[in-house]
Amino acid sequence: MPTRFRLSDLIPAEFNVESVHDGAGAIIVAASGRSEQCRCPHCGTLSRRVHSRYPRMLADLPCAGRRLELHLTVRRFVCSVGNCQRKIFAERFGDDVIRPMARRTIRLDCLVRHLALALGGRPAARFADRLGFPVSNDTLLRTIRRYDRPAPIPPSVIGMDDWAWRRNHRYGTIICDLERRRAIALLPDREQATAQAWLVQQPQIEIVARDRGGGYAQAVARALPHAAQVADRWHLMENASHAFLDAVRKSMRQVRMAIGTATVNPKLLTAAERLQYEGYLRREETNAVIRGFVREGLSIKEIVRRTGHSRKLVRSVVRGQRTDIFRVRQTSLEPHLPWLEAQWDAGLRNGAELWRQLRLAGFDGGLRVVTEWATRRRRAEKAESGLSHTPAARTVVRLMTLERNNLTKAQAMTVAAIDDRLPDLVEARDIVESFHGMLRRKSSGDLEGWIERATNSLVASFANGVIRDRAAIQNAIVSQWSNGQTEGQITKLKLIKRQMYGRGKLDLLEARIVGVP
Repeated sequence: MPTRFRLSDLIPAEFNVESVHDGAGAIIVAASGRSEQCRCPHCGTLSRRVHSRYPRMLADLPCAGRRLELHLTVRRFVCSVGNCQRKIFAERFGDDVIRPMARRTIRLDCLVRHLALALGGRPAARFADRLGFPVSNDTLLRTIRRYDRPAPIPPSVIGMDDWAWRRNHRYGTIICDLERRRAIALLPDREQATAQAWLVQQPQIEIVARDRGGGYAQAVARALPHAAQVADRWHLMENASHAFLDAVRKSMRQVRMAIGTATVNPKLLTAAERLQYEGYLRREETNAVIRGFVREGLSIKEIVRRTGHSRKLVRSVVRGQRTDIFRVRQTSLEPHLPWLEAQWDAGLRNGAELWRQLRLAGFDGGLRVVTEWATRRRRAEKAESGLSHTPAARTVVRLMTLERNNLTKAQAMTVAAIDDRLPDLVEARDIVESFHGMLRRKSSGDLEGWIERATNSLVASFANGVIRDRAAIQNAIVSQWSNGQTEGQITKLKLIKRQMYGRGKLDLLEARIVGVP
Protein backbone atom coordinates (compact mmCIF):
# COMPACT_ATOMS: atom_id res chain seq x y z
CA MET A 1 0.00 0.00 0.00
CA PRO A 2 1.56 3.35 -1.00
CA THR A 3 2.34 5.75 1.81
CA ARG A 4 1.53 9.44 1.68
CA PHE A 5 4.44 11.86 2.03
CA ARG A 6 3.65 15.07 3.90
CA LEU A 7 5.61 18.29 3.71
CA SER A 8 5.46 18.57 7.48
CA ASP A 9 7.68 15.47 7.68
CA LEU A 10 10.60 17.62 6.51
CA ILE A 11 10.59 19.85 9.61
CA PRO A 12 10.09 19.34 13.36
CA ALA A 13 6.63 18.22 14.42
CA GLU A 14 5.96 21.44 16.38
CA PHE A 15 5.54 23.42 13.12
CA ASN A 16 2.87 23.68 10.46
CA VAL A 17 4.11 23.96 6.87
CA GLU A 18 2.52 26.86 5.03
CA SER A 19 4.48 26.79 1.75
CA VAL A 20 7.59 25.33 0.12
CA HIS A 21 9.48 26.87 -2.78
CA ASP A 22 12.96 26.91 -4.31
CA GLY A 23 15.33 29.70 -3.43
CA ALA A 24 18.87 30.58 -4.45
CA GLY A 25 20.52 27.21 -3.89
CA ALA A 26 18.19 26.25 -1.05
CA ILE A 27 14.75 24.83 -0.26
CA ILE A 28 12.72 27.45 1.59
CA VAL A 29 9.98 26.22 3.91
CA ALA A 30 7.58 28.76 5.40
CA ALA A 31 6.11 27.54 8.70
CA SER A 32 4.46 28.66 11.92
CA GLY A 33 3.90 27.27 15.39
CA ARG A 34 1.24 24.58 15.78
CA SER A 35 0.22 25.26 19.37
CA GLU A 36 -2.60 27.74 20.05
CA GLN A 37 -1.22 28.83 23.43
CA CYS A 38 2.17 29.44 24.98
CA ARG A 39 3.54 29.47 28.51
CA CYS A 40 5.07 32.65 29.92
CA PRO A 41 8.79 32.07 30.58
CA HIS A 42 8.64 34.24 33.75
CA CYS A 43 5.52 33.16 35.66
CA GLY A 44 4.61 29.99 33.76
CA THR A 45 1.00 31.01 32.97
CA LEU A 46 -0.55 29.86 29.68
CA SER A 47 -1.66 32.63 27.35
CA ARG A 48 -3.74 32.69 24.14
CA ARG A 49 -3.63 36.44 23.51
CA VAL A 50 -1.48 37.15 20.45
CA HIS A 51 0.14 40.58 20.50
CA SER A 52 2.04 40.53 17.18
CA ARG A 53 4.17 38.44 14.87
CA TYR A 54 7.74 38.63 13.52
CA PRO A 55 9.78 36.56 11.03
CA ARG A 56 12.66 34.32 12.05
CA MET A 57 14.97 32.43 9.68
CA LEU A 58 16.55 29.15 10.75
CA ALA A 59 18.77 26.52 9.15
CA ASP A 60 17.56 22.94 9.34
CA LEU A 61 18.85 19.57 8.18
CA PRO A 62 19.59 19.50 4.43
CA CYS A 63 17.19 17.74 2.09
CA ALA A 64 18.54 15.72 -0.86
CA GLY A 65 21.91 17.44 -0.52
CA ARG A 66 20.43 20.96 -0.62
CA ARG A 67 20.25 23.55 2.13
CA LEU A 68 16.91 23.86 3.90
CA GLU A 69 15.93 27.30 5.22
CA LEU A 70 13.08 27.46 7.67
CA HIS A 71 11.25 30.80 7.49
CA LEU A 72 9.32 30.79 10.73
CA THR A 73 6.56 33.18 11.69
CA VAL A 74 6.87 33.63 15.44
CA ARG A 75 4.04 35.03 17.56
CA ARG A 76 4.32 37.39 20.51
CA PHE A 77 1.90 36.71 23.35
CA VAL A 78 0.52 38.96 26.11
CA CYS A 79 0.84 37.55 29.63
CA SER A 80 -2.60 37.37 31.29
CA VAL A 81 -1.22 37.84 34.81
CA GLY A 82 -1.50 41.50 35.74
CA ASN A 83 1.48 41.72 38.11
CA CYS A 84 3.86 39.68 35.91
CA GLN A 85 7.05 41.55 35.02
CA ARG A 86 6.99 40.00 31.54
CA LYS A 87 4.10 41.75 29.81
CA ILE A 88 4.92 40.47 26.31
CA PHE A 89 6.92 37.35 25.47
CA ALA A 90 7.89 35.53 22.29
CA GLU A 91 6.63 32.09 21.40
CA ARG A 92 8.78 29.22 22.74
CA PHE A 93 9.21 25.88 20.97
CA GLY A 94 11.19 23.93 23.56
CA ASP A 95 14.91 23.43 24.08
CA ASP A 96 14.74 20.16 22.15
CA VAL A 97 13.54 21.99 19.00
CA ILE A 98 15.03 25.51 18.91
CA ARG A 99 16.94 27.40 21.52
CA PRO A 100 16.09 31.08 22.11
CA MET A 101 17.86 33.36 19.60
CA ALA A 102 19.44 30.35 17.82
CA ARG A 103 20.05 30.32 14.06
CA ARG A 104 19.91 26.54 13.72
CA THR A 105 17.48 23.86 14.88
CA ILE A 106 18.62 21.58 17.68
CA ARG A 107 18.96 18.57 15.39
CA LEU A 108 21.19 20.50 12.97
CA ASP A 109 23.17 22.00 15.84
CA CYS A 110 23.77 18.51 17.22
CA LEU A 111 25.05 17.36 13.83
CA VAL A 112 27.33 20.42 13.61
CA ARG A 113 28.71 19.69 17.08
CA HIS A 114 29.48 16.04 16.35
CA LEU A 115 31.08 16.96 13.03
CA ALA A 116 33.29 19.51 14.80
CA LEU A 117 34.25 17.00 17.48
CA ALA A 118 35.22 14.43 14.85
CA LEU A 119 37.06 16.65 12.35
CA GLY A 120 37.84 19.98 13.97
CA GLY A 121 37.45 23.37 12.29
CA ARG A 122 38.53 23.61 8.65
CA PRO A 123 38.10 19.93 7.66
CA ALA A 124 34.61 19.92 9.22
CA ALA A 125 33.73 23.17 7.43
CA ARG A 126 34.68 21.69 4.06
CA PHE A 127 32.74 18.49 4.76
CA ALA A 128 29.67 20.40 6.03
CA ASP A 129 29.61 22.41 2.79
CA ARG A 130 29.50 19.17 0.80
CA LEU A 131 26.69 17.84 3.01
CA GLY A 132 24.53 20.88 2.31
CA PHE A 133 24.71 23.01 5.45
CA PRO A 134 27.60 25.50 5.08
CA VAL A 135 29.13 26.60 8.36
CA SER A 136 32.40 28.38 9.08
CA ASN A 137 35.31 26.86 10.95
CA ASP A 138 35.03 29.47 13.72
CA THR A 139 31.36 28.60 14.21
CA LEU A 140 32.26 24.94 14.49
CA LEU A 141 34.81 25.64 17.21
CA ARG A 142 32.38 27.91 19.06
CA THR A 143 29.84 25.10 18.97
CA ILE A 144 32.31 22.76 20.66
CA ARG A 145 32.97 25.29 23.41
CA ARG A 146 29.28 26.11 23.93
CA TYR A 147 28.23 22.62 24.96
CA ASP A 148 28.94 21.51 28.51
CA ARG A 149 30.55 18.12 28.80
CA PRO A 150 28.82 15.70 31.17
CA ALA A 151 30.85 14.84 34.24
CA PRO A 152 32.60 11.47 33.81
CA ILE A 153 31.76 8.52 36.01
CA PRO A 154 34.15 8.63 38.99
CA PRO A 155 36.96 6.24 38.04
CA SER A 156 38.58 3.69 40.30
CA VAL A 157 41.44 2.63 37.99
CA ILE A 158 43.26 5.35 36.04
CA GLY A 159 46.34 5.75 33.87
CA MET A 160 48.52 8.87 33.91
CA ASP A 161 51.17 9.90 31.40
CA ASP A 162 52.61 13.04 29.85
CA TRP A 163 52.17 14.23 26.28
CA ALA A 164 54.06 16.88 24.35
CA TRP A 165 52.59 20.25 23.46
CA ARG A 166 56.02 20.85 21.94
CA ARG A 167 58.68 18.19 22.31
CA ASN A 168 61.47 19.02 24.76
CA HIS A 169 59.81 22.33 25.61
CA ARG A 170 56.30 21.95 27.02
CA TYR A 171 54.29 18.96 28.22
CA GLY A 172 50.80 18.23 29.52
CA THR A 173 49.21 15.31 31.37
CA ILE A 174 46.50 12.94 30.16
CA ILE A 175 44.38 10.88 32.56
CA CYS A 176 42.43 7.84 31.35
CA ASP A 177 39.78 5.63 32.90
CA LEU A 178 41.29 2.21 32.26
CA GLU A 179 38.09 0.30 33.08
CA ARG A 180 35.97 2.22 30.56
CA ARG A 181 38.87 2.68 28.12
CA ARG A 182 38.54 6.42 27.55
CA ALA A 183 40.30 9.68 28.40
CA ILE A 184 38.66 11.68 31.17
CA ALA A 185 40.91 14.73 31.72
CA LEU A 186 43.77 16.77 30.29
CA LEU A 187 46.02 18.82 32.56
CA PRO A 188 47.98 21.82 31.26
CA ASP A 189 51.39 20.60 32.49
CA ARG A 190 53.09 17.63 34.12
CA GLU A 191 54.03 19.30 37.38
CA GLN A 192 53.58 17.35 40.58
CA ALA A 193 51.35 20.01 42.17
CA THR A 194 48.93 20.02 39.20
CA ALA A 195 48.54 16.24 39.20
CA GLN A 196 48.20 16.19 42.98
CA ALA A 197 45.44 18.84 42.93
CA TRP A 198 43.43 16.73 40.47
CA LEU A 199 43.96 13.49 42.39
CA VAL A 200 42.85 15.03 45.70
CA GLN A 201 39.38 15.52 44.18
CA GLN A 202 39.16 11.79 43.31
CA PRO A 203 39.45 9.92 46.64
CA GLN A 204 37.69 6.84 45.22
CA ILE A 205 40.65 5.92 42.98
CA GLU A 206 42.20 2.60 44.00
CA ILE A 207 44.80 1.89 41.29
CA VAL A 208 47.02 4.33 39.34
CA ALA A 209 49.03 3.07 36.35
CA ARG A 210 51.74 5.58 35.49
CA ASP A 211 55.02 5.99 33.70
CA ARG A 212 58.26 5.93 35.64
CA GLY A 213 58.49 9.69 36.14
CA GLY A 214 59.07 10.59 39.75
CA GLY A 215 56.63 13.51 39.73
CA TYR A 216 53.53 11.36 39.23
CA ALA A 217 54.70 8.85 41.83
CA GLN A 218 55.06 11.55 44.47
CA ALA A 219 51.75 13.16 43.53
CA VAL A 220 49.88 9.85 43.92
CA ALA A 221 51.68 9.04 47.18
CA ARG A 222 50.66 12.38 48.71
CA ALA A 223 47.13 12.70 47.33
CA LEU A 224 46.08 9.02 47.46
CA PRO A 225 48.29 7.16 49.94
CA HIS A 226 45.88 4.20 49.90
CA ALA A 227 46.05 3.77 46.09
CA ALA A 228 48.24 1.09 44.53
CA GLN A 229 50.69 2.35 41.93
CA VAL A 230 51.52 0.30 38.83
CA ALA A 231 54.63 1.11 36.80
CA ASP A 232 54.34 0.89 33.03
CA ARG A 233 55.68 -2.48 31.82
CA TRP A 234 56.76 -1.20 28.41
CA HIS A 235 58.86 1.55 29.97
CA LEU A 236 60.36 -0.94 32.40
CA MET A 237 61.51 -3.17 29.54
CA GLU A 238 62.76 -0.17 27.59
CA ASN A 239 64.66 1.15 30.64
CA ALA A 240 66.28 -2.25 31.15
CA SER A 241 67.36 -2.40 27.50
CA HIS A 242 68.75 1.12 27.70
CA ALA A 243 70.67 0.19 30.85
CA PHE A 244 72.38 -2.61 28.91
CA LEU A 245 73.13 -0.18 26.07
CA ASP A 246 74.79 2.17 28.59
CA ALA A 247 76.82 -0.74 29.93
CA VAL A 248 78.03 -1.56 26.40
CA ARG A 249 78.89 2.09 25.75
CA LYS A 250 80.99 2.22 28.90
CA SER A 251 82.79 -0.96 27.83
CA MET A 252 83.44 -0.04 24.20
CA ARG A 253 87.20 0.27 24.65
CA GLN A 254 87.35 -3.26 26.04
CA VAL A 255 84.98 -4.46 23.30
CA ARG A 256 87.24 -3.12 20.56
CA MET A 257 90.26 -4.78 22.15
CA ALA A 258 88.36 -8.05 22.51
CA ILE A 259 87.37 -8.25 18.85
CA GLY A 260 90.68 -6.98 17.52
CA THR A 261 89.56 -3.54 16.39
CA ALA A 262 91.36 -1.44 18.98
CA THR A 263 93.22 0.28 16.14
CA VAL A 264 91.72 1.66 12.96
CA ASN A 265 93.59 1.74 9.65
CA PRO A 266 92.47 4.95 7.90
CA LYS A 267 93.54 3.56 4.52
CA LEU A 268 90.76 0.98 4.72
CA LEU A 269 87.98 3.49 5.39
CA THR A 270 85.51 4.87 2.91
CA ALA A 271 85.18 8.64 2.54
CA ALA A 272 82.15 8.82 4.84
CA GLU A 273 83.80 6.57 7.44
CA ARG A 274 86.98 8.67 7.31
CA LEU A 275 85.00 11.80 8.18
CA GLN A 276 83.41 9.99 11.11
CA TYR A 277 86.78 8.74 12.31
CA GLU A 278 88.24 12.26 12.22
CA GLY A 279 85.29 13.48 14.25
CA TYR A 280 85.92 10.68 16.73
CA LEU A 281 89.52 11.82 17.17
CA ARG A 282 88.35 15.37 17.87
CA ARG A 283 85.81 14.06 20.39
CA GLU A 284 88.52 12.05 22.10
CA GLU A 285 90.53 15.22 22.68
CA THR A 286 87.53 16.86 24.32
CA ASN A 287 86.79 13.72 26.32
CA ALA A 288 90.37 13.57 27.62
CA VAL A 289 90.13 17.14 28.95
CA ILE A 290 86.82 16.41 30.70
CA ARG A 291 88.10 13.14 32.18
CA GLY A 292 91.12 15.01 33.54
CA PHE A 293 88.84 17.42 35.39
CA VAL A 294 86.83 14.48 36.72
CA ARG A 295 90.01 12.90 38.12
CA GLU A 296 90.73 16.19 39.87
CA GLY A 297 87.38 15.90 41.64
CA LEU A 298 85.57 18.79 39.93
CA SER A 299 81.79 18.75 39.74
CA ILE A 300 79.88 18.62 36.46
CA LYS A 301 78.74 22.23 36.97
CA GLU A 302 82.33 23.42 37.39
CA ILE A 303 83.48 21.43 34.33
CA VAL A 304 80.72 23.05 32.27
CA ARG A 305 81.83 26.48 33.46
CA ARG A 306 85.50 25.87 32.63
CA THR A 307 85.11 24.12 29.28
CA GLY A 308 82.02 25.90 27.91
CA HIS A 309 80.49 22.59 26.83
CA SER A 310 76.87 21.74 27.52
CA ARG A 311 75.85 19.90 30.66
CA LYS A 312 74.47 17.04 28.55
CA LEU A 313 77.81 16.55 26.79
CA VAL A 314 79.82 16.62 30.02
CA ARG A 315 77.43 14.20 31.70
CA SER A 316 77.66 11.75 28.78
CA VAL A 317 81.48 11.83 28.96
CA VAL A 318 81.42 11.26 32.72
CA ARG A 319 79.12 8.28 32.19
CA GLY A 320 81.34 6.90 29.42
CA GLN A 321 78.76 7.28 26.64
CA ARG A 322 80.83 9.09 23.95
CA THR A 323 83.00 6.20 22.82
CA ASP A 324 81.47 5.18 19.47
CA ILE A 325 83.71 5.70 16.45
CA PHE A 326 81.14 5.15 13.72
CA ARG A 327 77.47 6.04 13.85
CA VAL A 328 74.85 3.36 13.33
CA ARG A 329 73.60 3.81 9.77
CA GLN A 330 70.57 2.05 8.38
CA THR A 331 71.22 0.29 5.10
CA SER A 332 68.87 -1.21 2.54
CA LEU A 333 71.17 -4.24 2.45
CA GLU A 334 70.30 -5.26 6.01
CA PRO A 335 67.71 -7.96 5.04
CA HIS A 336 70.04 -9.34 2.36
CA LEU A 337 73.29 -9.48 4.34
CA PRO A 338 73.03 -13.22 5.19
CA TRP A 339 72.62 -14.04 1.50
CA LEU A 340 75.51 -11.74 0.53
CA GLU A 341 77.77 -13.30 3.15
CA ALA A 342 76.93 -16.77 1.85
CA GLN A 343 77.65 -15.77 -1.76
CA TRP A 344 80.91 -14.11 -0.72
CA ASP A 345 82.06 -17.24 1.13
CA ALA A 346 81.09 -19.30 -1.95
CA GLY A 347 83.50 -17.27 -4.09
CA LEU A 348 81.22 -14.75 -5.83
CA ARG A 349 83.15 -11.48 -5.36
CA ASN A 350 81.87 -9.33 -8.26
CA GLY A 351 79.75 -6.45 -6.94
CA ALA A 352 77.83 -5.91 -10.20
CA GLU A 353 76.90 -9.59 -10.44
CA LEU A 354 75.80 -9.63 -6.80
CA TRP A 355 73.64 -6.59 -7.46
CA ARG A 356 71.99 -8.18 -10.50
CA GLN A 357 71.09 -11.28 -8.52
CA LEU A 358 69.78 -9.17 -5.66
CA ARG A 359 67.54 -7.28 -8.09
CA LEU A 360 65.95 -10.59 -9.07
CA ALA A 361 65.30 -11.27 -5.39
CA GLY A 362 63.43 -7.95 -4.96
CA PHE A 363 66.23 -5.58 -3.89
CA ASP A 364 65.34 -1.95 -4.74
CA GLY A 365 68.72 -0.33 -4.00
CA GLY A 366 71.28 0.88 -6.48
CA LEU A 367 74.45 -0.70 -7.78
CA ARG A 368 76.70 1.55 -5.69
CA VAL A 369 75.34 0.21 -2.40
CA VAL A 370 76.38 -3.33 -3.27
CA THR A 371 79.72 -2.43 -4.80
CA GLU A 372 80.70 -0.37 -1.73
CA TRP A 373 79.83 -3.32 0.50
CA ALA A 374 82.00 -5.60 -1.68
CA THR A 375 84.86 -3.08 -1.60
CA ARG A 376 84.79 -2.91 2.19
CA ARG A 377 84.84 -6.70 2.43
CA ARG A 378 87.74 -6.93 -0.01
CA ARG A 379 89.78 -4.29 1.86
CA ALA A 380 89.14 -5.94 5.20
CA GLU A 381 90.44 -9.28 3.93
CA LYS A 382 93.65 -7.68 2.64
CA ALA A 383 94.32 -5.79 5.88
CA GLU A 384 97.31 -6.97 7.87
CA SER A 385 96.47 -5.09 11.06
CA GLY A 386 93.34 -3.34 12.15
CA LEU A 387 89.86 -3.73 10.70
CA SER A 388 88.13 -1.19 8.51
CA HIS A 389 84.98 -0.81 10.59
CA THR A 390 84.50 -0.78 14.34
CA PRO A 391 80.99 -1.78 15.42
CA ALA A 392 78.95 0.84 17.24
CA ALA A 393 77.52 0.22 20.70
CA ARG A 394 73.98 -0.30 19.37
CA THR A 395 75.32 -2.81 16.87
CA VAL A 396 77.10 -4.72 19.64
CA VAL A 397 73.89 -4.75 21.70
CA ARG A 398 71.91 -6.08 18.74
CA LEU A 399 74.45 -8.81 18.01
CA MET A 400 74.64 -9.89 21.66
CA THR A 401 70.86 -10.13 22.04
CA LEU A 402 70.07 -11.91 18.76
CA GLU A 403 69.81 -15.66 18.50
CA ARG A 404 73.07 -17.19 17.31
CA ASN A 405 71.23 -18.90 14.44
CA ASN A 406 70.34 -15.47 13.06
CA LEU A 407 73.95 -14.26 12.91
CA THR A 408 76.39 -14.48 10.07
CA LYS A 409 79.70 -16.24 10.55
CA ALA A 410 81.58 -12.97 11.10
CA GLN A 411 78.95 -11.72 13.55
CA ALA A 412 79.01 -14.98 15.50
CA MET A 413 82.80 -14.73 15.82
CA THR A 414 82.47 -11.16 17.12
CA VAL A 415 79.93 -12.19 19.77
CA ALA A 416 82.05 -15.19 20.75
CA ALA A 417 85.08 -12.94 21.30
CA ILE A 418 83.04 -10.61 23.51
CA ASP A 419 81.57 -13.49 25.49
CA ASP A 420 85.03 -14.92 26.08
CA ARG A 421 86.83 -11.73 27.17
CA LEU A 422 84.09 -9.62 28.79
CA PRO A 423 82.23 -11.78 31.35
CA ASP A 424 80.84 -8.71 33.17
CA LEU A 425 79.10 -7.57 29.98
CA VAL A 426 77.72 -11.04 29.41
CA GLU A 427 76.40 -11.08 32.97
CA ALA A 428 74.71 -7.69 32.39
CA ARG A 429 73.05 -9.09 29.28
CA ASP A 430 71.78 -12.12 31.19
CA ILE A 431 70.46 -9.90 33.99
CA VAL A 432 68.50 -7.73 31.57
CA GLU A 433 67.12 -10.78 29.76
CA SER A 434 66.03 -12.30 33.07
CA PHE A 435 64.24 -9.03 33.95
CA HIS A 436 62.39 -9.12 30.63
CA GLY A 437 61.48 -12.76 31.24
CA MET A 438 60.23 -11.93 34.73
CA LEU A 439 57.84 -9.33 33.30
CA ARG A 440 56.61 -11.66 30.57
CA ARG A 441 56.08 -14.61 32.91
CA LYS A 442 54.62 -12.41 35.70
CA SER A 443 56.87 -14.15 38.23
CA SER A 444 57.01 -11.60 41.05
CA GLY A 445 58.82 -13.96 43.39
CA ASP A 446 62.03 -13.56 41.37
CA LEU A 447 62.30 -9.80 41.95
CA GLU A 448 64.27 -9.90 45.23
CA GLY A 449 66.81 -12.35 43.85
CA TRP A 450 67.14 -10.29 40.68
CA ILE A 451 67.85 -7.13 42.70
CA GLU A 452 70.61 -8.85 44.68
CA ARG A 453 72.19 -10.09 41.46
CA ALA A 454 71.91 -6.79 39.57
CA THR A 455 73.13 -4.49 42.35
CA ASN A 456 76.78 -5.42 41.80
CA SER A 457 76.68 -5.59 37.99
CA LEU A 458 77.14 -3.12 35.13
CA VAL A 459 73.40 -2.32 35.27
CA ALA A 460 73.52 -1.33 38.95
CA SER A 461 72.04 2.13 38.22
CA PHE A 462 68.92 0.51 36.78
CA ALA A 463 68.75 -1.84 39.77
CA ASN A 464 68.88 1.16 42.13
CA GLY A 465 65.92 2.67 40.27
CA VAL A 466 64.02 -0.61 40.68
CA ILE A 467 64.72 -0.54 44.42
CA ARG A 468 63.35 3.01 44.73
CA ASP A 469 60.16 2.06 42.85
CA ARG A 470 59.92 -1.52 44.11
CA ALA A 471 56.22 -1.52 45.07
CA ALA A 472 55.05 -0.13 41.72
CA ILE A 473 57.27 -2.57 39.81
CA GLN A 474 56.02 -5.47 41.92
CA ASN A 475 52.46 -4.45 40.99
CA ALA A 476 53.46 -4.13 37.33
CA ILE A 477 54.58 -7.75 37.31
CA VAL A 478 51.40 -9.20 38.83
CA SER A 479 48.69 -6.66 37.92
CA GLN A 480 46.41 -6.88 34.90
CA TRP A 481 46.54 -3.09 34.51
CA SER A 482 49.11 -1.25 32.46
CA ASN A 483 49.62 2.15 30.86
CA GLY A 484 49.26 0.78 27.33
CA GLN A 485 45.74 2.20 27.00
CA THR A 486 47.03 5.62 28.00
CA GLU A 487 49.74 5.45 25.32
CA GLY A 488 47.03 4.70 22.77
CA GLN A 489 45.02 7.72 23.90
CA ILE A 490 48.15 9.86 23.55
CA THR A 491 48.48 8.69 19.94
CA LYS A 492 44.87 9.76 19.35
CA LEU A 493 45.55 13.10 21.06
CA LYS A 494 48.56 13.73 18.83
CA LEU A 495 46.44 13.07 15.74
CA ILE A 496 43.78 15.53 16.91
CA LYS A 497 46.41 18.14 17.79
CA ARG A 498 47.97 17.88 14.32
CA GLN A 499 44.55 18.12 12.67
CA MET A 500 44.27 21.49 14.38
CA TYR A 501 47.71 22.52 13.08
CA GLY A 502 49.13 22.27 16.61
CA ARG A 503 47.26 25.42 17.68
CA GLY A 504 44.33 23.93 19.60
CA LYS A 505 43.99 25.22 23.15
CA LEU A 506 43.48 22.90 26.07
CA ASP A 507 39.69 23.30 26.16
CA LEU A 508 39.34 22.35 22.49
CA LEU A 509 41.69 19.40 22.80
CA GLU A 510 39.91 18.21 25.92
CA ALA A 511 36.50 18.59 24.28
CA ARG A 512 37.55 16.59 21.23
CA ILE A 513 39.24 13.74 23.07
CA VAL A 514 37.19 13.71 26.29
CA GLY A 515 33.85 15.12 25.19
CA VAL A 516 33.13 12.64 22.38
CA PRO A 517 30.12 10.60 23.55
